[in-house]
Amino acid sequence: MGHILIIEDDTYINHLIAKALTQEGYSCKQAFSGTEGLLYAGNERFSLVILDLMLPGMNGEELLPKLCKEFRLPVIVLSAKDSLDSKIELLNAGAEDYMTKPFEIEELIARVGVQMKRAAGSRPAQSLSYKGLTINTEELSVVLNGQLLSFTKLEYKILELFLQYPGRVFTKQDVYDYAWEDIYVGEDKTVNMHISNIRRKLKAVSEEEYIETVWGIGFKLSK
Repeated sequence: MGHILIIEDDTYINHLIAKALTQEGYSCKQAFSGTEGLLYAGNERFSLVILDLMLPGMNGEELLPKLCKEFRLPVIVLSAKDSLDSKIELLNAGAEDYMTKPFEIEELIARVGVQMKRAAGSRPAQSLSYKGLTINTEELSVVLNGQLLSFTKLEYKILELFLQYPGRVFTKQDVYDYAWEDIYVGEDKTVNMHISNIRRKLKAVSEEEYIETVWGIGFKLSK
């Protein structure tokens, strides 16, 4: 549904937002300072940024124009400043939306949904994300935890299939038909070898399990 960058130094609020968005089906990357948020924005593809203003390292006012102009990301600003002048200034600086703290998490989720629908209507989907793993469907690139990984075309196609339908179980025939674009003729070893290579490359960067074997059926993304 979308990969969202949360830049908020308050640990409780950051985790609260991440949990609520994850329950709605979004994937999240959490940053706790402005400099950390800027680093993630430069290394991964995001659909939206939720930005606090009072941040260590680099404050939100400095970070906002970089996110909007350099990375062309839609931003929802969170701030304790509630004056009309502050809101107008931030909207003029490029923010798509503004919420005053304290806020209701349900309203934030609704505003995120509005931004996602607006973005979906303005450009084709170019990335798919799941638990910190992001693939760019235009560049055929794979990024995990901010690190660019090298995959063959077939390995990439297999990952693309899984990320398009998280939660679905794929038979070896499903995988072969999609990645090889050919008729499956019982190529168990070929599919198994490519799945093994994908797991090995992901494991080198993260301890997270991404591909689960469903015995007697095939494979799926791990929860």
